Amino acid sequence: MSSDPVSSSRSLPERGYGRIRVSLHGSVYTILLHNPERRNAIGPQMVNELLWALADAHEAAAVRSIVLTGEGTAFCAGGDFAQMTSGGNGSELAPKGDYADLLIAMTRTEKPIVARVNGPAMGGGLGLVAASTFAIAHEAAVLGTPEINVGLFPMMIMAVLERLVPRRRLLEMMLFGKKLTATEALEAGLLNRVVPAAQLDESVDAMTTEIAEKSPITIALGLRAFTAQDGKDLATALPLLRERLAECLATDDAREGLMAFLEKRPPVWTGR
Repeated sequence: MSSDPVSSSRSLPERGYGRIRVSLHGSVYTILLHNPERRNAIGPQMVNELLWALADAHEAAAVRSIVLTGEGTAFCAGGDFAQMTSGGNGSELAPKGDYADLLIAMTRTEKPIVARVNGPAMGGGLGLVAASTFAIAHEAAVLGTPEINVGLFPMMIMAVLERLVPRRRLLEMMLFGKKLTATEALEAGLLNRVVPAAQLDESVDAMTTEIAEKSPITIALGLRAFTAQDGKDLATALPLLRERLAECLATDDAREGLMAFLEKRPPVWTGR
């Protein structure tokens, strides 16, 4: 994460979060999973707060990308079983949804989410990594689905993992509770890149900086179209994407980008 001073959350409402921390650095909205005594395990309260934070980030024009990471030396150790079995979500915020709703919201994002995997990402935490737009981990991180070892199965995260991991590799992970090193997770398609721990912030910053250099409306339209065509056959997807291309060409930023290309100058995006 950037070492620049944390700005106030301009254009973002203050929320009474207990299981996450949020901050805005320039155009990067950072969400920090905050359950340190349980290695940032995710339960109903954290899920609900994440849904609120994501909704706020998508409403704020100042936010161009979202970084999701964990406090301390863990990304997310999995499900917070103590809270999951206690009833309620422990949050003062109105209910927005459950873990399935969170995964759907993340996969439908119109602002790129970068998972900064700073340590173990297990079970529900691995689901957050898989549902993010991009994922960067340091080389000592371990990722896995150990639920079967306590008599459970990674039911909901299976839906997002299946989109990234080859079938037999995924079944091995889920049926045997197999954990992957960061390098193995990269080879399986779960990560975009693996870097030394000392370079994790630099690598995440480089990605969010590059995102900020692109047209925000083009990114939003592109991610929206990607979600709309996902899983459809060609005969259905191509007409849909033809319509989305026309929508993109009608934006001010598309006209500016094409003109800047012809005039051999950098484009000036307006987000319209």
